[in-house]
Amino acid sequence: INCTLASLPDPLFHLLEFYIHNDAPLTCRIPSTPVSPSASITASSENQYTPLQIALAGTLQLSHLHITPNLNLIVHTSALDEHINNGERTGKQGEIVAATAYSIPPLGSRPSPRLIIGDPLPLRFSVRWYSSRNLPPSTTSYGGLGGHVHISTVVYCLLSLGAGVAGSWAWWRGWELPRRLRGYKSERLGGAEGGNGRGYAWPGSAGGVGSMSYS
Repeated sequence: INCTLASLPDPLFHLLEFYIHNDAPLTCRIPSTPVSPSASITASSENQYTPLQIALAGTLQLSHLHITPNLNLIVHTSALDEHINNGERTGKQGEIVAATAYSIPPLGSRPSPRLIIGDPLPLRFSVRWYSSRNLPPSTTSYGGLGGHVHISTVVYCLLSLGAGVAGSWAWWRGWELPRRLRGYKSERLGGAEGGNGRGYAWPGSAGGVGSMSYS
C-alpha cells in the first residue's frame, strides 16, 4: 500500500523529529470491523477501534531528516472458533484484534530519503494478515534470539560462572581469610594485654581470667 503525503508542513516536520527520536509514539486507530459509509460511529465507542502504533525509523540532522519509507504492517484478526459458543456465533469473524507497523532499513549502505520542510513523504506499507492471535512459526533456520543462543553459548556462560566462583574462592582462602585471622589474633592479644586487663575473658573478671561461682 502506497501512502504519500504531498507536502510536509512545518508542524508535521517537527512532529516527525519527535517520532524518529522516540520522544513520542506515532499512534493512530483503525476500525476493528468494516465500516459502511452510512454508519455513525461516535468517539465514545472505543471498542470499535483497534490502536495502531507505528515505529518510524530514520536519522535526525540539523537541517533535514532521513526517514525510512518502507514499513511492515502486521494485522491480527480473530478466528472463527473464537466467536462460536455452544454452536452459536457470538461475534464477527475477521475482527481486527491487534496491529503494529515498523520501518525496514534499506539494503546495503543506501541512505534513507532526505527530507526538508515542504517535501513529499512517500510511505510504502507491506501488509500481512494473520487470522490468529499468535505469530506463525519462524521461517529462518536460526534458533534462539537471532541465532546467537546455542549450546556453545550456554557452555561458555557456565564455564565463565565456574571460573568466577573458583577465583572468588581462591581470593577468599588465600588472602581475605588469612588477613582476617591475623587481625582477629592481634585484636585478641592486644585486648588480653591491654590496660583494662580483661581481653576476651568473662565480663567483670579481673586479669583477663574468667571466674564463675555456683551456689
